[in-house]
Amino acid sequence: MGGISETCSVCGTGFEVQFRYQMEEKDGGFSFFCSQKCLEKSQLGGQGGAALATCDACAKRFPPDLVSQVLYVAGRRHYACSLGCRTQLVREAKGVRLGDIAAAAAAPAEGGTPTGDEAPPAGGGSRSAVAAGEPAPPAARAGAQGEATGRAAPAASVARPAELKGQGAVAVPLSPAGGAKRPAQPPQRPAGVPRCLAVFNHKGGTGKTTTAVSVAAGLAARDKRVLLVDTDAQGNVSVSLGAGAERSLYHVLVMGLRVADATKTVRPNLDLLPSNETLAAAELYLAGRQNRDRVLSDRLSAAAAEYDYVVLDCSPSLSLMNQNALVFADSVLVPVACDYLSLVGVRQVIKTVKNVNALLHHPVQIWGVLPTFYDGRAKIAREAVSTMKQHFGERCLAPIRQAIKVKEAPAQGQTIFEYASGTPAADDYLAVVDRIIESRERGTAGPEAGAARDGTAWSVDRGDAATERPGAAAAGA
Repeated sequence: MGGISETCSVCGTGFEVQFRYQMEEKDGGFSFFCSQKCLEKSQLGGQGGAALATCDACAKRFPPDLVSQVLYVAGRRHYACSLGCRTQLVREAKGVRLGDIAAAAAAPAEGGTPTGDEAPPAGGGSRSAVAAGEPAPPAARAGAQGEATGRAAPAASVARPAELKGQGAVAVPLSPAGGAKRPAQPPQRPAGVPRCLAVFNHKGGTGKTTTAVSVAAGLAARDKRVLLVDTDAQGNVSVSLGAGAERSLYHVLVMGLRVADATKTVRPNLDLLPSNETLAAAELYLAGRQNRDRVLSDRLSAAAAEYDYVVLDCSPSLSLMNQNALVFADSVLVPVACDYLSLVGVRQVIKTVKNVNALLHHPVQIWGVLPTFYDGRAKIAREAVSTMKQHFGERCLAPIRQAIKVKEAPAQGQTIFEYASGTPAADDYLAVVDRIIESRERGTAGPEAGAARDGTAWSVDRGDAATERPGAAAAGA
């Protein structure tokens, strides 16, 4: 997995990150460990020689001598001085409300004075809205007794390790302003309005990468902030833009790297989150995760809020990575080469979108179908576009005319607008960009307001006939 050269946070040795344990998010940043020995030294108190850690449940200082006293929750390292504190941290990670934990801990107090880790805060259990898996920092842990009774706890009672040690209290971490800080969420928008656009087709060779790059570059040229995400292990987006990068989508998904640390500004208003062959290994990582279809969404949602548009280039397959891309996206743009086999791919895309809606409960829609490699002199091309217009109506965009310049541009590391501005193909892609912007400004779910009101259902219902041979409808078949 190489590609990241860092300095060990413990011994200062320079090394190349090879394994997941060598990189750990900590205190708002990242720590790096050149070996297992340095990681263990960090777990035992860090570089300063102090072999004491702070329990993330009760704020008690203790020497972490047992493996069970170090655990990882939501990708972050935590310490638990006892089995009771460890159980509390695990329960929080599973979604149990902190108020419920406090109420459960208060129950033994009715029968007598508890001792050790069973001692609860007094009073009933108020329900806290702090999200599980987002522990508050030690300095922000409020007194559980005051919260449980609805009264504010004195500031002096918030963090007194000596008192907590003597009482053996179970601290219920509470954040000062009513909850832990949550990551920024993308702004609300009408369903189907393209903002996170996945360029997807099961069929290969339909111009997906060229379309993704051209649409993203066109939106950036229209003064829109754009994030272009390559979810294909072939990494052709980077080649098309002439951009090399050390860090990729793999590091964001598997190693937990911040999106901002993995993106690269490749054009004005255009940031790229690249991919390479290492992304293929991410499939194994995703397969072993809970909610494996939403890992990409979890990683990118906060960062995506900073952009006007997010464009995802998908691979020509129904992979777990593509499922993640479709769950993250709100709209799908389907490039279709003007031939019969590509029309078959459209039907497969429709079924996939239907399954994402029904089984994964995510309202993604087919925003548009884009004919590519259109040669008006060829009968098959004209009939293919006619068939797509018949079945998709206004959702069938104006075709991208075939041009050798489109194939030459990636070899120069340039977009079609940079390499051959003013050519028919460049103008066609700009027309698609303008339709995307216009559709979002109008707040409609498709290229035209007069298109189907329910885009997904409409596409599925009528798409079953989309594999008719071009010209069959005109012939009365």
